[in-house]
This record gives sequence, structure tokens and C-alpha cells, in this order.
Amino acid sequence: MKIDILTLFPEMFAGPFDSSIIKRAREKGLLQINMTNIRDFAHDKHRIVDDYPFGGGAGMVMKPEPIFEAVESVKDDSCSGRCRVILLCPQGRVFDHEMAKNLAGEEHLIMICGHYEGIDERVREKLVDMEISIGDFVLTGGEIPAMIIVDAVSRMIPGVLGEEESFVTDSFYDGLLEYPQYTRPREYEGMPVPDILLSGDHEKIRLWRRKMSLLRTMDRRPQLLQQKVLSDEDRKLLASALEITDNPKHK
Repeated sequence: MKIDILTLFPEMFAGPFDSSIIKRAREKGLLQINMTNIRDFAHDKHRIVDDYPFGGGAGMVMKPEPIFEAVESVKDDSCSGRCRVILLCPQGRVFDHEMAKNLAGEEHLIMICGHYEGIDERVREKLVDMEISIGDFVLTGGEIPAMIIVDAVSRMIPGVLGEEESFVTDSFYDGLLEYPQYTRPREYEGMPVPDILLSGDHEKIRLWRRKMSLLRTMDRRPQLLQQKVLSDEDRKLLASALEITDNPKHK
């Protein structure tokens, strides 16, 4: 996959993309990430990319010309399909796991990081295929959302993770939160690892993990459970979990 990020601050991406899983994916050639400075396409010696809004108002608006030219500069014929141009902005659809899976199937993503009070509307009308937000709060710009999206999407690309199970069992992969995880030591500060995880019975462990995943989702993100179609096994596991729990939320 190829990802081009159009930004006013390319230096912000040096650390996050040069370590851990993303670094290894880039070294393997599974993921190509390029930064393009929008200021390089400004039309004056001071590299100005914003101006006052027509009609008045506070703040500055990013000009259309540098963005249009920056997008055009990163489009090429290397992909068999068309590029998907994404604008990171508060008005976009809120990013989630399903969106990450869909984007991982694309060949070429172009991400535009907004700044100031917004972007000239003609960029949306002519260039953008999709607008994405990472939540209902205010950030300085689209750079941090772009990092989050690249991190989530890259995990879905085949070969990026060492074991497929690493993302198959992640929280949200099948619409539920992940079950509790334990490692050595067997007991710490009077807190033991659940006996079932030490039993060696893989089927019992699978059922326990599924039950804990269902219960944790009901506790912490009940709306996810309401949106999910439960299997007969899930319904039985959840019913048995509710029978044994002392949590008044489940009575």
C-alpha cells in the first residue's frame, strides 16, 4: 500500500513512522509512506498557504491552489485503481475499526491534513473522496489523526503483523472488546492467573475468553453489544456469565 500525507508539518511524522510495526512494514516494502509539504506548492516567496475568509470571521483558511497542486503531484500510474483522497477534518465520519479494514484494501491513500480555521470548500467539492474525523474534540490539525489512521490501517495489511491472530483477536475485530490477558508470574501481589488458563484445555479456554469478551463489552461498551448479531453460543455464554456475576449492572 502507498500512503501520501499532505501536511504543513512533515517533521511531525518522523518518530511515529520510523519505529515499531510501521517501520518494519516499510522496510519489508509492504507499506510506502511519503510526506508532501503543502507549502512547497505556494505561489509566493513567503510560501503562504492561507488567507482571510471571504465574508469575514476569525482565523485563516487554507488556500485551494497549493492543495490542488500537492494532490496532483502525488498521483501517479503505479496503482491499477484510482487513488482515494481523504480529508482529515471535524466534519468527517468518525473513524472506526470497520473503516480501517476497508481502507486497508485500497492501493493508494492520499491524506490531506487540515489546519487553521479550515480548508477552502472547493477542495472538498472537487478533490476529496472521503472525510474522516477521529472524534468530537478539537485538535490543532490533521497530523495526529493521520498518524492514528495509518497505524490502524497498516495492521490490517497482510504480512505486516507477525501472526494473523495478533489482529484477529484485537479489540473491535469482531465488534467486541478483547478478553483479559495474563502472563508470568502465575501470581502477583496476591492476584492469581485464572485456573482455566492453566488447564491446557483449549476448548474451555476459548469459551472462557469468549465469555469474558462478551461480559467486558457489556460492562464498558454496551452499545457495541446492541449492534452485534450474537450467535447461539454467544447468547448461552452471556446468559451463564450474567447468572454467576455479582455485578449489579447485570442483574
